[in-house]
Amino acid sequence: MQATGARQLAFDLLHAESFRREDFLADPSNEAALALVDTWPNWPHRIAAIVGSSGSGKSHLAAIWAEQSGARITDAAALVRAEVPRALVTGALVIEDLAPERADEQALFHLFNLAREEDAFVLVTAARRLDLDGYALPDLASRLRALPVIALSPPSETLLAAVMVKLFADRQLAIDEETVTFLLGRIERSLAAVRDMVGRLDRAALSRGRRITRVLAAELLREQESQA
Repeated sequence: MQATGARQLAFDLLHAESFRREDFLADPSNEAALALVDTWPNWPHRIAAIVGSSGSGKSHLAAIWAEQSGARITDAAALVRAEVPRALVTGALVIEDLAPERADEQALFHLFNLAREEDAFVLVTAARRLDLDGYALPDLASRLRALPVIALSPPSETLLAAVMVKLFADRQLAIDEETVTFLLGRIERSLAAVRDMVGRLDRAALSRGRRITRVLAAELLREQESQA
């Protein structure tokens, strides 16, 4: 039992995803956002936003841009007014996962003003459109509506398959084409669903001491259906 527990712990610590530029999977669904990152610092506006659903690649794109620009990365919920000057100290900043319920609106408005004064670059990521209602500060809402926004489109079949293979590879696991095709025909067609299934299959294979195969995938899907 002790050996199994040690194996579980070691396995869990080995599946960090790579956010390097060479590991980003280009696709028609993300080509505009990738072009934004790759054309820095020749941006028409110094503040821009990338919007997309959970798992769509926003954080990977932000990490690529941060590496190129020297930007700091802060979660939107962690941004407070006193920290705004320090956040822009490198002249570039990523604000991750912006949403009305996660924002200190005064801090965010102050940051946008200071960024413009200092000619700093800011890249915002968000799961939903920034021009929707929810921000109480009118001047901030106006600024957000005016931001250039690039939306990530639904992923292609090719991207879904490639991401599944990559996520298994990040966990030092291999998966055959038959199993990938089988899974993609039976789960929600989103990157978040692919990510969730990879984690579930990884845990199932580990707990049962089996390889990841079409048979194991089918068993797991049947169990999920029975529990729904």
